[in-house]
Amino acid sequence: MSEYTLAAFVEKTKQKEREHDYFEIEKPQMLEINLNNQFVWTKNGSMVAYVGNIKFEREGMLSGGIGNLLKKTLTGEGAKLMKASGTGRLYVADSGKKVQILQLQGESICVNGNDILAHDQTIKNEITMLKSIAGMMSGGLFQIRLTGNGHVAISTHGDPLTLLVKPGEPVFTDPNATVAWSGNLKPELKTNVSFESLLGRGSGEEFQMMFQGEGWVLIQPYEEVYFQQK
Repeated sequence: MSEYTLAAFVEKTKQKEREHDYFEIEKPQMLEINLNNQFVWTKNGSMVAYVGNIKFEREGMLSGGIGNLLKKTLTGEGAKLMKASGTGRLYVADSGKKVQILQLQGESICVNGNDILAHDQTIKNEITMLKSIAGMMSGGLFQIRLTGNGHVAISTHGDPLTLLVKPGEPVFTDPNATVAWSGNLKPELKTNVSFESLLGRGSGEEFQMMFQGEGWVLIQPYEEVYFQQK
């Protein structure tokens, strides 16, 4: 059958030649970044292909100052980002997760560190951590605060859902399913389990993130196993 020929397969799956936005969803699970003598930050290990003259270097451990170095050491997330610079087409992906592109216009958002795929050079990033005993016992829940004007790409397992946070109506989420939230919100890490019963356990369901105020929270229909006791 002609629809199954090799030529038909290539035609169906080939890159989009006429669309070359800076950040572009080439496929639902793949981001195309078109660089023109500039650089972007991408998740370490996310590069799957590139065309052109692009160089890669890991983010230095001292990038962002001593404060960021300490946070990276505590979270075990040193050299999390890769700097890609030059001119060409760069393709990045993250374990088959769906790509979501956001264009910030002077706003701030917080993204779970595991769900950052890329952001352009105009965006400022800062690693922050939830300050609580529960957070430390679980191995540390860290997030990246992104601020400025430019593109951000995040990845989600499946189609995400945005929950609206309203005054007097707090929203509680599973940390393992929480992807991002508006920058004005400061979540608290809560647990209703006794201190003794936490020993020897690593399930994210023992903890909840509580969001209060006014804003939004993005969740995914999947629990990633990174929020564990260590």
